[in-house]
Amino acid sequence: MNRLGKEKKGRVFTVILATMAVIFTLALVVYPKAGYEAGMEGLKVCWEIIIPSLLPFFIVSELLLGLGVVRGFGVLLEPLMRPLFSVPGVGAFALSMGLAAGYPMDAVITARFRETNQCTRIEGERLLAFTNTADPLFMFGAVAVGMFKSPALGGLLALAHYISSFLVGVAFKFWGRKDPTHLKEMQEREEIRTQGNILVRAFQEMLAAREQDGRPFGKLLGNAVSESVQTILMISGFIVFFAVLIEILHISGIMAVIGWPVALIYHLFHIHGGLVGPTLAGALELDIGSAQAAAVHAPLLQRLALVSGIIAWSGLSVHAQVASVLTNTDIRMKPYFIARFLHAFLAALITVVLYLSGMGREAARAMAPLTEHTAVLTAEGTHSFWQIASSGLSLWLMGLVVLLACSFVFAMAKRLRIIRFYARIK
Repeated sequence: MNRLGKEKKGRVFTVILATMAVIFTLALVVYPKAGYEAGMEGLKVCWEIIIPSLLPFFIVSELLLGLGVVRGFGVLLEPLMRPLFSVPGVGAFALSMGLAAGYPMDAVITARFRETNQCTRIEGERLLAFTNTADPLFMFGAVAVGMFKSPALGGLLALAHYISSFLVGVAFKFWGRKDPTHLKEMQEREEIRTQGNILVRAFQEMLAAREQDGRPFGKLLGNAVSESVQTILMISGFIVFFAVLIEILHISGIMAVIGWPVALIYHLFHIHGGLVGPTLAGALELDIGSAQAAAVHAPLLQRLALVSGIIAWSGLSVHAQVASVLTNTDIRMKPYFIARFLHAFLAALITVVLYLSGMGREAARAMAPLTEHTAVLTAEGTHSFWQIASSGLSLWLMGLVVLLACSFVFAMAKRLRIIRFYARIK
């Protein structure tokens, strides 16, 4: 009976998807100009932002994985990542890359970890829960300066975003702790783990990983470039598709029909009705929803909370990208969705708390027409390939150094018996 029920649900789901695809196709025929213009805007975002900000990181990450550097860093970062988040030390690499490059860099790296057996399925799901973050350049530049015209808001949004991400990571350290497959893999890993100096073990792991990969550097570089370009094209395709979908939903009136339950909830909680549209757009696509929310003539606190939640949620466009990246692994999307809901709720809540505690007053006073300096940042920040790439790589190096320093402090504290909670939770 259970099997028949699943088959019936599968058929119903297929029919629904097929119907939606047919309706979308007909809408493109009815509104060809709007679909074309939205697609061009999506392509512009890909060319000016996505490619320069992500492609260098994709290539560098593939090279570092193939050369064994990531596994070596994993040994050095184990004292930090294991007690805080119950994930292997290599998770810090995904965390730093996610902080520097934004969505969906963390998912790409986590998938590679799982494919190379550097983490269990449960650890991969824990990683995705808190490493799925926006990069600081996006929040300080595109959102604070470009959308709200106030650089001071960047610190408020970034602080709320990363505090809530950390809390999600700590909460998800308990995820799947009793999973039998996970416990078995963890036991096997403990048995083969070597003891001794951490620097020596890191060097040995790096050499072992490089030997296991075995590809000549020329082939490794070629594979890194080709696979990275393929991933970039996939991400760009999703961005263009969702840009067109949102525009079609708007001009056809479907968005207004879908939004009436949200409008009812907002009315009950005295939230500005103009934020209903941006909420639905943000549920689908991060950039479009954030820009629409910032442009609404609603109270600043409500706009900030919504944008903060949208950034943490990251949009179904990013979710689809993550799902596509994870196709070749056994990592499930369910915990990822749960984490995104929790992250969005906490980010919006912390934004309200920080705003009411005083940060918002300073930011509100700072909201004014763009100065010549901030106008230059807005104009050039999304158009210079090398500026975006170099800034992102600098942020990644800084983040990695900070994580290594924290790991060293944790290792020394454990050695001196200052803390005693190391790896108690599997």
